[in-house]
Amino acid sequence: MRNERLMHDLVVEQLKGRLSRDYKEIAVNPAGSPDLTLSNHGMLLAMVEVETEGSITGEKAEDWKTMKQPGVKLILMVPKSSRVKVTELLWQKGIADTVSLGSYELSITMP
Repeated sequence: MRNERLMHDLVVEQLKGRLSRDYKEIAVNPAGSPDLTLSNHGMLLAMVEVETEGSITGEKAEDWKTMKQPGVKLILMVPKSSRVKVTELLWQKGIADTVSLGSYELSITMP
């Protein structure tokens, strides 16, 4: 569990840096969902939710459904190995066409 939290926090920080080129106001929400809110000139444009393998459940998919707001893009970032599972959950909840799905992975190459 500790490793999943570390991975989650690392992905959130990496996304914050990467997205700062496109969004002027990025808020990190360490206590809840969504993990990041992305705004320009006070207008909320997108929300990012970072998941780990252990946090992807049917109950969490229900949270994604309630998190979705009209006119605001919802972006899920999930482990690359969990993309299929998350896609199935999105279809089951009827929100696959309105949620953007991104992925991440940790790659270590030794000589």
